[in-house]
Amino acid sequence: MGLENIRIVLVEPLYGGNVGSVCRAMANMGLSDLALVAPKVTNWKEADWMAVHADDILANRRDFPTLAEAVADCGLVMGATARPGLYRQHARSPREWAPTALKVAESAKVALIFGREDDGLTNEEVAICTQIIKIPSAPGYLSLNLAQAVMVCAYELFVAHGSYEPPQEKCGEAPSVLRERMFDMWRKALMQIGFMNDDKADHMMLGLRRILSRGPLSEDDARIMMGIARQAIWASGGTTRDKRLDGRPQETFQRPAGGRIGEPPSLPDTPAP
Repeated sequence: MGLENIRIVLVEPLYGGNVGSVCRAMANMGLSDLALVAPKVTNWKEADWMAVHADDILANRRDFPTLAEAVADCGLVMGATARPGLYRQHARSPREWAPTALKVAESAKVALIFGREDDGLTNEEVAICTQIIKIPSAPGYLSLNLAQAVMVCAYELFVAHGSYEPPQEKCGEAPSVLRERMFDMWRKALMQIGFMNDDKADHMMLGLRRILSRGPLSEDDARIMMGIARQAIWASGGTTRDKRLDGRPQETFQRPAGGRIGEPPSLPDTPAP
């Protein structure tokens, strides 16, 4: 349980485009429960357009005549506002409130309320809220677009929920034997193209090792770098002969000495994009 118990409540929204954009923001962040309080929208077609592939959220929305009815079954009621005032002084950012909201959402409905595009929430509506959300923004322009405000709050909930898993490297860090093969191939390539000569090679390779050791180097990274070196050797008229990790020789590439240059060699060590 968690995100499915989060309800987005829009009080008297004016523009169909905003409602549709809210649906899209909700879908992006794993939310689906949308409630509208006395909507003033006249162009629902615009809402369909802006919802894009989140039209199911728009179609399944529930309309209520009053805010009290829209949140009647909610254990936590959070209202977003940019206005200062005595009854809004306990406001906290969406990031600060997110853990509280998700904790309650494990067992009860949680409402996030957003006011009118032109006038926000009234004091009476704020009084219904148990918590107040204030999205940090520049002092010169505090007001956010309705859909943007929903997206900021929904994003903080999504991240705090732990639903997002960052991509992982397909391969682990390159083993030493592969790294040494890579550096050996780069030494040959740099010699072949005239970047360095024998008396400077050791010194220059120390510099290259330092550059390529500043962060983790995956197996894919090492194989791409080897492919670049192999291509450089071929393009400069040299040959390459390398062995795989299992000891089997790879293909030897040689550029024609004269006449029309053929296709460059394939790069078996280079992963497909």
